[in-house]
Amino acid sequence: MTEQKTPYDLPDVSGLTIGILGGTGDQGKGLARRFALAGHRVVIGSRKAERAQEAADDLGADLPVRGAENPVAAGESDVVVVAVPWEGHKATLESLRAELAGKIVVDCVNPLGFDKRGAFPLEVEEGSAAQQAAAVLAESRVVAAFHHVSAKLLLDPEVGEMELDVLVLGDDREATDLVQALAGRIPGMRGVYGGRLRNAGQVEAFTANLISMNRRYKAHAGLRITDV
Repeated sequence: MTEQKTPYDLPDVSGLTIGILGGTGDQGKGLARRFALAGHRVVIGSRKAERAQEAADDLGADLPVRGAENPVAAGESDVVVVAVPWEGHKATLESLRAELAGKIVVDCVNPLGFDKRGAFPLEVEEGSAAQQAAAVLAESRVVAAFHHVSAKLLLDPEVGEMELDVLVLGDDREATDLVQALAGRIPGMRGVYGGRLRNAGQVEAFTANLISMNRRYKAHAGLRITDV
């Protein structure tokens, strides 16, 4: 068996609390479920605490997940995942600058449009959703990751392992290492460094291609990176 290349060791992230902004949507809720199954304390955030708690309750009373308003979820968490709809992305982050200061913020938002021909990437003034997050959150450590993970598979109790690689992009090596390690906490998943944050645009846009593949083949396609 060929030994997997490991150019450096990743940190131990097992004790981190993870906040999910937009955790009432399928992708956010799915990530919350998988991180909780891996033993992490998870705080789902929403504009309304009641809605966030409903999402947490949907995942089961046996998981370490609770709901709270976005500022509380952001403030109580070590790492915060942004999974809000693109339409509310900038406004949500602007409202949470203070709570997110000094934290690693993982942006997994895909700015996409849809028409009769399917999904297509939207132009973003800053270059990408992740770069927009970095511009808004000047005192946070922004990382782009988890763009190509199927929400349906994340939520499916019959799927024990998520067989895919997660591209992790950012300008802070310590932060990208930590997010790679977090991806690896989910069975079957691996975090792979994908470049600087300026390259996040094509990663976000590629989600439109995956949606097209999934529609054509009735699948839940992800990515695997070879030779690393």
